[in-house]
Amino acid sequence: MFSIVKVAIAALVIGFASWLSGKKPELAGFITALPLVSILAIAFSYLQYQDAETTARYARSIIFAVPISWLFFVPFFFIDKWNLNFWIAYGSGLVLLICGYFLHRIVMNFLGG
Repeated sequence: MFSIVKVAIAALVIGFASWLSGKKPELAGFITALPLVSILAIAFSYLQYQDAETTARYARSIIFAVPISWLFFVPFFFIDKWNLNFWIAYGSGLVLLICGYFLHRIVMNFLGG
């Protein structure tokens, strides 16, 4: 039952942000940039496992993952300059994000997390 509640809350947040993006893209972008997922996931993780140490490690991982995840957005800055279509920018962003994942693993291993 707890999993269903978590999925419903996440779906509502994502659905609201995507709906709002068509009406007020700047506000939707701001809401999407908020660490809503992190806030919810950290709380849900602790509620489910009752392990403060693991939850703290999880939060530290998020701290380092956030700037690395920005790699996904880099190609979108060059859509006009390089005449990229959406799917090429999107795919390139995913490739950069995958590279970022490996960078994240290196950073977390170095920090002992």
